[in-house]
Amino acid sequence: MLRDVYRHELKYLISEREAALVRQRLGECADIDRHAAGGSYLIRSLYFDDIWESAYTTKQAGTSSREKYRIRIYNYSDEYIKLERKAKQGSYILKTSARIDREELRRILDGDLAFLEKREEEVLKSFYLASVSEGLRPSVMVDYDRTPFVYGPGTVRVTFDEHVRSGFFSFDLFDSSIPVYETFETGKLIMEVKYTEYLPDNVKDLIEPGAAVQLAASKFVLCSDRMRDIRGLERIV
Repeated sequence: MLRDVYRHELKYLISEREAALVRQRLGECADIDRHAAGGSYLIRSLYFDDIWESAYTTKQAGTSSREKYRIRIYNYSDEYIKLERKAKQGSYILKTSARIDREELRRILDGDLAFLEKREEEVLKSFYLASVSEGLRPSVMVDYDRTPFVYGPGTVRVTFDEHVRSGFFSFDLFDSSIPVYETFETGKLIMEVKYTEYLPDNVKDLIEPGAAVQLAASKFVLCSDRMRDIRGLERIV
């Protein structure tokens, strides 16, 4: 099982121009994440929600303690597949993950979940229980292209997520040709600042006042809303 990590997480909606300036400044003190071959990679996440849409509604309501589940891959590859629970507890974010393989992913999407109860990882057991008791089901697919920077002091990670895209009509995670739809207006992207112990002043000062708008909504919520708009549905809350 992958280790649990408690972190602070700040999200901003920022223009491409401002992002270029921040990246330039970051280049003077931070490094590109070693996992980013060529400087960036594609992330595809399949989010789950229950029959009451609790993951969506608790986020919208700003509930201090909440959680959601997702399955994530990178660059449309099955080399690294993880099922993750992202929980918010007060001002902290806790991510708990476990790796699964392609066959296990297929079984999850087919609703054949009993094998998860026998896995040792707590997150897989809790996903199984939530699926059985609360009716977890695939909700929305989210794609974006990420450029990640890392900075040692404070274990800081700054990421730039471009071309955030939403998908609903297929949950084949490895199919790069399924329909996806841009979520933001042209020229906008999401910058995330994540840190464990503290946020160093030199990183904090990278963002000029007024240059970015802090986001309250998550990619999951924003992309869910985008899919509702495309399908012409009203959300009942």
